[in-house]
Amino acid sequence: MRKVGLISCLVLLAVMAWGVTALAAGAHDAIGCTGCHNIHYAVGEKAFAVNNPTVDNPRDGKIAGVSALCLGCHETPENGGQGFMPIFLTTTHPVGVTPNKTIANFTDNLLIDGTFECTSCHEPHPSNPYYKYLRVDSEDGVAVDKFCALCHPAKVDLLGNYGLTQGDLPVFSAMNEEIGAGDFTQDEIVIHNTTPNYIAPVAPEF
Repeated sequence: MRKVGLISCLVLLAVMAWGVTALAAGAHDAIGCTGCHNIHYAVGEKAFAVNNPTVDNPRDGKIAGVSALCLGCHETPENGGQGFMPIFLTTTHPVGVTPNKTIANFTDNLLIDGTFECTSCHEPHPSNPYYKYLRVDSEDGVAVDKFCALCHPAKVDLLGNYGLTQGDLPVFSAMNEEIGAGDFTQDEIVIHNTTPNYIAPVAPEF
């Protein structure tokens, strides 16, 4: 009986471990809406619950807007973040920049106020079924070149490998509540809430 109980525990632990691994590419499901948004005590625009406006952008001054939200978690504590899967702006794809169309050729719909941000590549809401919350289905990272073609079509054989052109490459968005979450073309995509920033963050007073 004791042996059976031990085996059951080991099986349960294995299932739990598999579940954690299976969700590793979609950890935002675990933190829910309030992991990124605070309904009453926002610290950034769009009711953001976290913010990191102190981190230096090696390309241009300080990080702001939605990228500051992302780096509120995905930066090291010494750089103002919470240390969750931290990235390093000196070694990552540039954000907070105005793209050069000879290097990255894509629709302005993927920009926020003309600027390339974290959400130009990632749709971080849990309704996004794709690997690492990328906006394009990369088949769990195996076909990441299909995602890269969203901005760099001249460097990827989209037509030969996937039967697609850049214009009809499906792009995920959950930002239009009238239409709902799903895949859109670059001409149809909406990547951010266009309502004015009505939040003026202040420390709560009690």
